[in-house]
Amino acid sequence: MTDIAAVSNVQASLEALLRIEGAKAAALVDSGTGMLLGGVGSGIDLDVAAAGNTEVVRAKLRTAKALGLGDAIDDILITLTTQFHIIRPMARTPEVFIYLVLDRDRSNLAMARLKTKEIEGQLAL
Repeated sequence: MTDIAAVSNVQASLEALLRIEGAKAAALVDSGTGMLLGGVGSGIDLDVAAAGNTEVVRAKLRTAKALGLGDAIDDILITLTTQFHIIRPMARTPEVFIYLVLDRDRSNLAMARLKTKEIEGQLAL
């Protein structure tokens, strides 16, 4: 895949995430650096969210390792008063994760998780 095709695929995937009912923002993040690889939506500073959620992913990986768990992270759910935040490391590229912000009153969490998994499966870097 060419670099242009990869960028196009990332953008199309992020736009598909934003079409999930209740979605407010979506991003693709490199957890090795904390850098935002792409983002769409509004209402949240995605650069700050990328850096902060990188720490969440790193902490969970350290904890899982310390506990001797052999499992990979499917997703991490953060439930806030008015929002859901889904963090989903990519199965084929686990150092990269999808970050999705949902309006809690307008979204179906189960459907959003399924759709995020589906889009992650189609995303090629």
